[in-house]
Amino acid sequence: MVDSSVIAGQLTIADAEALVATARASAEANGVLVSVSVVDSGGNLLAFRRDDRAVLISGETSTRKAFTAVQLNAATADVVDAVKPDGPFHSLQTALDRPLLFIAGGVPVYRGGRLAGAIGVGGGAPEQDHAFATAAVAALD
Repeated sequence: MVDSSVIAGQLTIADAEALVATARASAEANGVLVSVSVVDSGGNLLAFRRDDRAVLISGETSTRKAFTAVQLNAATADVVDAVKPDGPFHSLQTALDRPLLFIAGGVPVYRGGRLAGAIGVGGGAPEQDHAFATAAVAALD
């Protein structure tokens, strides 16, 4: 049996939990209540946490942001303009059965130079969510 925690390019549950904890700590230090989701490279949920008083929709937005970041292999903050009505990829929002969300706060995570998953943060202003997600990824590296 192969220990999947040592396979290059994969996020472990420990990685996912560390990402959640770091993003939440960053948000808490800034007085922001958030939800944090971490998905693997296939878009499957590995870890999720919603602060008790975070707005309920933040759970859904954090998960969609993470899924979008892994599907596009890009931070959601970097693709917002491309999907605006006059953008080159305006129809991308309806391209998949599972809804994408083009609001800052989703950031891809790499392991061994390969896309391993993504983190999504929801609940703050988009710029805050992006900063919390980015801080978590930086701390994991």
